[in-house]
Parts: sequence; C-alpha cells; structure tokens
Amino acid sequence: MGTVTSEPATAHSPRPDGGRDLPAPRRRRPRRARLYGPLLAFLITSGAFCAAWVARGTFPFGNTGRAVNDQANQYVPFHRALWDLVHGQAAGDVLFTWRGGFGQQFLSDYYTYLGNPFSWLTVLVPRAHVDLAVFALTPVTMGTAAAVMAVYLGKLRPGPWWQRGVLGACYGLCGWALSDASYIPMWLWGLVALPLLGIAVEWCLEERRWPGAALLVALAWYGNFYTAMMATMAACVLLAVRLITRDMTGRLGVPPDGVRGRLRALWRASTAAATGVALTLPLLLPSFLSSGSAQPTQAAAFDPVRIELFLAGMLPATHLWGGRPRLYVASLGLILAGSFVFNAAVARRTRLVWAAAILLVAASFQFPPTQYVWHGLAVPNGNPYREAFVFSGMVVVVAWLALAARPRPLHLALTAGLLVAATFVLRHTDDFGGWTWPAVLGGGAVSLLALVLLALGDKRRYLIPVAAVLMVGVVFAESTVAAASADARRSRERWAKPTATSNRSIGDHYEAVRQVDGWPAYRTDSGSPQTSYNDALALRAEGPQYYSSYLPEATYGALEPLGYGFKNDGRTFFGADNPVLDAIFSIGARVRPGAAPGSWTGSKFPAPPLVTVRSAAYTSPNPGGSVYARQENVLGATVYQVPQVTRGGSATEQTYAAQCTPGSEAFWYSPEVYGTLRTAGAERQVEDQVTGVIPLGEVPASGRVDVTVDTRTQGATAGEHPLGCLDRAALGTAVARLTAGGATAVKAGGHTIEATLPDGATGTAVFAMTDIPGWRCSAPVRDFHGLVSLPLAPGTKKVSCTFTPKGLTPGLAGAALALLALASVTVAGARRRRAGADA
Repeated sequence: MGTVTSEPATAHSPRPDGGRDLPAPRRRRPRRARLYGPLLAFLITSGAFCAAWVARGTFPFGNTGRAVNDQANQYVPFHRALWDLVHGQAAGDVLFTWRGGFGQQFLSDYYTYLGNPFSWLTVLVPRAHVDLAVFALTPVTMGTAAAVMAVYLGKLRPGPWWQRGVLGACYGLCGWALSDASYIPMWLWGLVALPLLGIAVEWCLEERRWPGAALLVALAWYGNFYTAMMATMAACVLLAVRLITRDMTGRLGVPPDGVRGRLRALWRASTAAATGVALTLPLLLPSFLSSGSAQPTQAAAFDPVRIELFLAGMLPATHLWGGRPRLYVASLGLILAGSFVFNAAVARRTRLVWAAAILLVAASFQFPPTQYVWHGLAVPNGNPYREAFVFSGMVVVVAWLALAARPRPLHLALTAGLLVAATFVLRHTDDFGGWTWPAVLGGGAVSLLALVLLALGDKRRYLIPVAAVLMVGVVFAESTVAAASADARRSRERWAKPTATSNRSIGDHYEAVRQVDGWPAYRTDSGSPQTSYNDALALRAEGPQYYSSYLPEATYGALEPLGYGFKNDGRTFFGADNPVLDAIFSIGARVRPGAAPGSWTGSKFPAPPLVTVRSAAYTSPNPGGSVYARQENVLGATVYQVPQVTRGGSATEQTYAAQCTPGSEAFWYSPEVYGTLRTAGAERQVEDQVTGVIPLGEVPASGRVDVTVDTRTQGATAGEHPLGCLDRAALGTAVARLTAGGATAVKAGGHTIEATLPDGATGTAVFAMTDIPGWRCSAPVRDFHGLVSLPLAPGTKKVSCTFTPKGLTPGLAGAALALLALASVTVAGARRRRAGADA
C-alpha cells in the first residue's frame, strides 16, 4: 500500500491482538515535506468548489447569480461595512454604526458576521469588488479546513502525505460544507475549528504546548462562537476517545501512572479550553448579552426527520430539500470508514470506541435534548442540523485510521457493496439526489479500484502513483458534481434564489446616495426598491434599513408602532417613504429610481437636526390606535387628518372610501393585509407587515379617496384607520419649529454624539436614535416613545451620549486575566527549558 512514513507526533502502531496501541517510532520528515499534504488538501478542496462554479456558469465565471439568501442581505453588506471601517469611511466604529436602524451596536455583528479571519482579505480589494471577495472566502476557508484536517490526521497516525491530503479534502468537501454553509463564511470557520481543536487535544495528551493549545481554542472561537461551540463539543468527544484508546502509562509503565497521565491530560485540556475561550470574552460576552436583548423570534421546536431521510443524508452527492441533515463525505471516505470496523490491524478497543462514538454522535442529532445541547440550548431558526460537520469530521478520522492500517481489499469490497445496498434501499426517499447513484456507482467503483491498486503497491511500486491519481481524481470529480448539484437544487427553492450584489444599477444607486450625503447634519435614506436588507450599510446611508440577529427589542418597539415595515419576526426593518417619519428621524435626503431604467436620483429637503428640544408633552387629537397619531405624538405636532373609513366589497376584494381635505397627501397602512392595492388608476403590492406606511398620492379636488384591496389574507382587513391625509404646510411648520429650537451643531463620533443647544433651551432633548441598551449620557436617559431623551437642567449648553456594548468591560477584564495566565505559563516553560539546557 505504499511506504508509511512517520510524522513528529505520538502516533501509534497497530497490534493485531487487539491490545493497546503502542507509540510508533519517531522519525522527522523534512519541514518542507510536511506542507505537501495540507497543500494538496487545500488545492483539491478549493479547486473542486471553484470547478463547480465554472460548471454552473456562476459569477464570476458566468452570469448566474452567486449571492444566496443572507449572503446578499447580510454578509456582503457587512463586509462592505468592514471595508468602510478599515478605510476610515464608516459612520461609526467597531462598537457602533450609525448606518442602519438609526444607530445600532456593531461589535456583536462584527463577531457574528465578520469573525472569519479571512474576512479581512475583503478590505484589500476595491470596494466595488468586495462581493467577489466575499464569494472567494468560501473556497479559501474550505481549503484551509481541509489542510488543517490533513495536519490533524498526521497527529493521529503516520502515513503518506498525499493520502492525508486526499482525506483532508474529503472533510473540506463534506455535505454540510457544500449544501448548508457554502454561502455562510463565518459558519465555515467551524469547519476549520474542528481539526484545530483536534490538534489542541493531541498537544494536551502529549503534555506539551499548553499555550499553543489555548491559542488554538481562542482562534477557533474568534472566528464564530456558534460553530466553534459545536466543534468544541466534538473535541470533547475526541478527547474522550483518545483518553480511552491511547497509551497513557508513562515511563514506569504501571497502571497508576496511566491514570495520572489521563488526569493530567484532562486538566491541561480543560484549562487550555477555558483560557482560550476567555481570550475571546471581549467579543463573546457582549454578543451573548446582545442576543439576550435582541428581538425574539418564533423558532419552531426541533422535529427530527424520519430515519430514512437521516440515513439518506449520509449518501454522497445527496441534497435533500429543506432542513435536512447533510452528513456525507465522498465515497472514498465512506468506503474507508466502513472498512474500519473490519480492520484487524487496528486494536479492537480502538475500533469499538471510535465506532461507538460515531454512532452516539449520530444518535444525538435525532434526540431533542442532545440536539439542543449541540445548539447551545437554543432552537435553531433554520436548518436544525447545523452541527452535521462534526459527524463528517469523525467519519474522515476513522477513514484515515483505516487507510493508515492498510485495509484488506475484501473488506473494502464488502463496504462498497453495503454502500450500494444502502443506496438501493433509500432510493425512494423524498427528493433523492439525482447525482447520488453516479457518485455511489461511479465514484465508489473508482475509489475501490484505487484502494485495491494501493494494496497491491507493496509489491508493484508503479501502481502507487496510479492509485494516487485515481484517489485525487475521484474526490475532485465527485465533489465538484456534488457542489454543482447542491447549488442547482438549492437555487430552486424560493428563499435561495440568487440575487445580484453588484451591477450598474447598484453602482448608480451608491453614487446617488453619495451625492446627497450630509451626515451628521441630516440622514440620507437610500430609498426603495432595496438591493439588500442592509442597504444602509451597503450604500453608506443612514436610514432604518437593518437586518441582524442582534437587532434590539428596543429598536423594534420604537420603529414598529410608527409604521416602518419589517420581517423575520422584527429582526429586519425596511424604509418608508413618509415625510413625517423623515422629520422624526432627521432624514434630509432620499434616493429614488430615476426616469431611465436602473438609474437613481437623490433629492434634499428640510429636516430637523439629530437632536431636538421638546418644551412640553404632546398628545395627538387623532384616534390613538392609528399609526398616524403615534407619529404625531413623537413629532409633537398635528399634521394628519385621520378620516372615518367606509368599508365594502367582499372578503377577497375589499373597498375603502374616505373624505380628506383636497390637496393633502393620502397615506395607507395595513399591516395585516397581503395583496394588491388599487387607487386612482395605479396599483401596487402590499405585503402585510413588510410594507409599512406607503404614499397614495395627492387627494383630488373632490376630497374622496377610494382604495380597493385584492387580498389573499384570510379574514384580515386594513383595520379602522388605514388612511391618513397629511397637511404639508402643517408639517413644514413643525419641521421649522423643531429646527429653530433644536441643536445648533451636532458632532457624531464612532460611538458618541454631542449636540450644542441654543441659549435658554428647556424641557427635554430628544435624540433621533432608538433607546437601545448601552447608551450612557450626560444626564439620566429617559424613554421618549422608544427614542433616547435627556431632561435639560437650566443653563444646559451641551448634551452628549456614548455607546458602550454591555459586557465589554468585564469581557476585557476576563481576557486580560487569561492573557496574563497564558503569558505566565509561557514564561515559566521557557525558564524551565533554559534551566534544563544549562544543566
């Protein structure tokens, strides 16, 4: 099967009698040669994934869109915000952003969406090409995961570098990476974290490099805490397996020493893990607290898939619809993993323990209590099998242990036959993958041939290069097909339809925003239609558009009553073309589509400053349950006429009629209705809570406003007060009053705001930003309809506020202690080594 070479790790030689694995002789390979396996794994993995793009004609290799779901709505905009931050062009800093949601925390968003260390590569390209750099993060991160896995495999058992490289690629191209996380750059860091933590486990078992183990834990958790938590739990399984199967008897070779050795390894692993996690506390703790204050979602309870669907997810090149587990690796890895239990060259205890561990991990995915543990005691809002990569990683590990122990061709053939039989039995499962049979039969046959040739290579050395080419080729080809198939099948789902993230229209939109920018004198709204849910970040605007898992409940409580549209249970907010809302939030410029298709034009209009002064409380005379009265309460003036509405028609074709002052502007708000709205010869779509307040146009000379809604919403109506008619002159007076009595100058820093007030200002200073947790101001903060406000003492000239994420200070303290412990251990170890050398 080829020469088995030794790596500088405490590998173990097999004993056919089933006894404990004993240490293999240590032989160092040239330092340069150690890079060959990881490099091969990287090239196979990233090359296969990019080949799938080429095969489908996906951008940048064709015209097929690449940005899927949140990749377009979150990841590309957040990376553009990172680019702005690094290049000094952001309205905000790493703690806070003024762009989106009228000012929101940014540290937790940075940690969650930008934590992948490779995300920093996106700041090296021109801003116009950030989206392409984001797409490139996927093959780079997957390739890195494969490379690190190749290194980890060498820590477990010695073997040829090219074999470790091929199996590392099997891991980097697992079903979870191709089907679930290929468009989620921060989750993909969990794919890297698992082998990183595996290496840390081996160092702890070897009782060396404790600081390095702690730093590997920190690196894993720095990238993304969600998948790092899953990888850490998997590392605990790896540690348990290795403690059971590894020889820990020390120099004396007596059992008590073995017990002590295991306890020492466990202590080193636990302290390294605690120290590594503590190093990330400045990011981890604020994110945890931000999650607690975020707008809640209505995640459904975990419902395990049927057993045949679960098993089908283990078949190569399978992509089942919806929230199904994607557990597979390439057929080469599956055949080797299956042969592991038959391989008598591996100690019996090792085989039993690894097989039991893999079965228990798979079973835990189907058992609700343990599934909640995998997800941090939370119900996943989306695919419930987000930890599937840890199963694939363990399958690749036993595949390597089998390959390094030279499996017999008979055992390989038996496993291949079982794979074909399982595929035949599961062929009728829902949406059985069209490429699964070719992968099982074609890929399996080539894999079996390659492994047989490898076995014959002991006596016929010329067969080994042939086997190597076949193994590399089958993993590359099969994974390319699997990646292309996953992309194609996923794109047929409505939520995953690819969208554009850069084109001429988006470029013109960005330039139109730049031309009317006036921050912080006023805000600019990027308008609609939106390119992404985070257009404010992507286009450098300051409107309400924001989409984040951390959008605070306080922001939802402030914006929803005023008529802003939202979705995702309130974690995504959209803009509203409404001049009253513009006045409330100091929006003094707006961008709208131009006359030519794809063109945009911006316009400026008077707006109050970001900080205004209210001398007395105000209550709208209009019906209190209407959105228009709530807007007036925040504005502090009566600007609407809210007429009585006569409703008619049918349940599906509803009619509404009202009388308003001729020449006023009619607005509509119907958050319960989904359908088509028609008025004055024009029609537009209304999408219940998503739409928000919308303009209907000028009220005709007759004063009559007629609206027809063709609705598909069962039993829903527009409510009692869907119509409001705006008096532009009254609004102009209110804006002029707020401007005259408001701040004479406003300075907005990265996470601070300071306003100079006119002489004699009394009452309450109201900031055009939501009262989210973290604001500390020059006077006690008071809630003003969800906005930040401060009482003004006589003679107050300036007011200011500073935003500090909750948990940042204790997080920094915890990280400092962890860094001190790390430095102390490092210095102490260096002194011991120096003392030993001197002796």
